Amino acid sequence: MNSTLLRPQLPRASASPSRWGSPEPRRVLLGSVVGFGGRGGGRCRRGVATAASSWMEEAGVAVLEEGVRRNPAVSDSYRPPEMPRPNAAVLEAQARVCTGPEQTRPLGEEQAMRVLDTILRSAMGELKDEPVSSAQLGAFFAGMTIRANSFPEATQWSEGERRAMSLFWPRLVNVLPAEVKFIADPEGTIMGANGLTGPRYIGQSTAEMRLVSALREVLAGGHLGYEEVQGVLKDVLPVDLASANSTIVSEALLAAFLIGQRMNRETDRELKGYCLAFDDELGPTPVADVKSLTHYGEPYDGNTRFFRSTLFVAAVRACYGEACLLHGVEWMPPKGGITEGQMLKFMGANTHLSPLQAKTLLEDENAGFAYLSLQEACPPLYSIIGLREHIKKRPPLATSEKVQQFVKGEEGALSMTTKERSAHASKGLPVNHCSGFWTPNSTSFSDGISREGFRVIVNAQELGFESTETPRTDRSVLKNLELGLAALSGEKGPAYDRIVLNAAMVDHLLGCTGAEDIKSALDRAREAIDSGNALSRLMNYIKISHKVS
Repeated sequence: MNSTLLRPQLPRASASPSRWGSPEPRRVLLGSVVGFGGRGGGRCRRGVATAASSWMEEAGVAVLEEGVRRNPAVSDSYRPPEMPRPNAAVLEAQARVCTGPEQTRPLGEEQAMRVLDTILRSAMGELKDEPVSSAQLGAFFAGMTIRANSFPEATQWSEGERRAMSLFWPRLVNVLPAEVKFIADPEGTIMGANGLTGPRYIGQSTAEMRLVSALREVLAGGHLGYEEVQGVLKDVLPVDLASANSTIVSEALLAAFLIGQRMNRETDRELKGYCLAFDDELGPTPVADVKSLTHYGEPYDGNTRFFRSTLFVAAVRACYGEACLLHGVEWMPPKGGITEGQMLKFMGANTHLSPLQAKTLLEDENAGFAYLSLQEACPPLYSIIGLREHIKKRPPLATSEKVQQFVKGEEGALSMTTKERSAHASKGLPVNHCSGFWTPNSTSFSDGISREGFRVIVNAQELGFESTETPRTDRSVLKNLELGLAALSGEKGPAYDRIVLNAAMVDHLLGCTGAEDIKSALDRAREAIDSGNALSRLMNYIKISHKVS
């Protein structure tokens, strides 16, 4: 397989799902499941300000040296420089045609002509500087095929797309690889006499044969079973990364599979297959000896507009024994926004901890939280970051929140806001919507576990917060850190309020000890900040992350 879009492959690591905690001390699995999911003056005492300055003094030299090579204060700079960029013209078209049955926007004739001409010239070797990648070809033609086969009339091919394809396909069929011709017309029903490759195509390896078989169903608008999804993923993303031949299928086929399942709207069975595909393949899961553990799976592609608070929330909750595991990546398309990995790296922390090292930090009384990169936790999934950029839309691997949906926060993330909801807010679940379950005294049992469900829309004004606009960061890692560190230093304002609200509400909704009453939960979060404890834990984390073995 052409592996130009795949990230460098890494040593084995372990990750598997776990549950949120309980009030009693217990051993907690360290895994990869997605979890939670006022103005005024005054600063904290001098000792806290000194702690913040200490970080600048210790990390400043490293930050300046890194800044000579690039600008680490901006999220875009964390994009791996060796990763080839997609062709912009085709990517723009993918954004329109590689989406859902109602969201797809057919191309006009002029744009369709331009896109197909770009693909033709690239296939003929004329676009050396900005070629159309194999993954883009797979995603684009998968989108076109699924629309022709199964979408409602309004989002099927436009007349302009039909005329453009009838003009260009007789020439494209002579220069496109066989797998792309299969994707464009798998059963020979779309392109007429020029669509004969698809029905005969079977793939070039055992893994490709299984993938091609699954793709026939996906390209027809159909769905797969749990075992079928898992089988394909384990074939195309092998755990044995030491093998030079570990990527053994065409990027076009893999891209078509991922975007095709996304366009067909994954079933619960399919999402379960994606969520659990690699849980048992990377060895025993470390077990953290903490009373409870909350997993924070923020969107891996980060924030591009608003303040991202979860790193600071984790430091606050760690102060009173609510351990937090953050997981993510340094940079992820399509947004390429600010992530916890970027912030920690900018401050000088070690962001390449193994799961065992993360366990040590969770158990450390001076830290109590940890960040785990997908790069170490699940190398097979990390390896397809480049592919994700070239398919434009999120793949099923990035939509597991559909299974859980605990919190709907700002910018599609987990952070609740103190801003009053607008009367003209968009349809669907409102921001600050929370749902899930806790484990208090209950008579409702499921799978042997006592559960009590909840569903609530958090109104910050009812909790005493003033309605404020969320601070803008606009991809600035430095700005996000300045806001968070100032808040942890005791500076009151919108960032401070959001950290307090998010820490306290997670404690309260999960039924954490000491947070049964929301006012007590809010007071405890404020005390963790105003005492300087939360800031100290963040500074401690940076130091300890380099000492764990």
